[in-house]
Amino acid sequence: MPTLLVLNSSPFVETSVSRGLTSEYVESWKTANPSGTVVFRDLTASSLKTIDAAWVGAAYTSKDARTAEQKEALATSETLLAELRAADEYVLGVPMHNFSVPAVLKLWIDQIARVNETFSYADGSPKGLLAGKKATFLVASGGAYDAGTVMASYNFVEPYLRTVFGFLGVTDTNFLSAGGASALMYGKIDRATFLQPHFETIRSQFVTA
Repeated sequence: MPTLLVLNSSPFVETSVSRGLTSEYVESWKTANPSGTVVFRDLTASSLKTIDAAWVGAAYTSKDARTAEQKEALATSETLLAELRAADEYVLGVPMHNFSVPAVLKLWIDQIARVNETFSYADGSPKGLLAGKKATFLVASGGAYDAGTVMASYNFVEPYLRTVFGFLGVTDTNFLSAGGASALMYGKIDRATFLQPHFETIRSQFVTA
């Protein structure tokens, strides 16, 4: 049975565009995978901390040599890594914050990007250890930052996430963007109307010939 890991990183709930997109993705995925398992991780409620010297020291200490304190320092990271390994597919709701990813998503990445866990240098070159996984990124932004737009060069979300996940071995990636969400804030369009075409795009990903 396939497993989908859902990661949300918006500080908003009911009004969040990215959470609306992940909810639609989950429903479509469940329809296509009726026997599958869905695991949710709300990064805004996960109390993730910045990594410090103790964390780094623990991560670079062999497992059988770690002290109780070092194991505790890595406890959250171990939990997040277990979720990653158990899932066959990931879907991430990503609101653009200051042209990049939300701070909580960066904290999560720092917790799971670990040598000999999600990547290695066994042969002297970096090798991703999460090969065979698939990731879909549902990106919401106030403005339009897609390729070909005036503000395209300001988009650091897609290149960053593509690079990080590719480094970890996840090369089967798909980005769906919902730009122009600021129109919702100014009452220029209602939420249902704005989301509808993006919902249709998500549903189309599950249509089989």
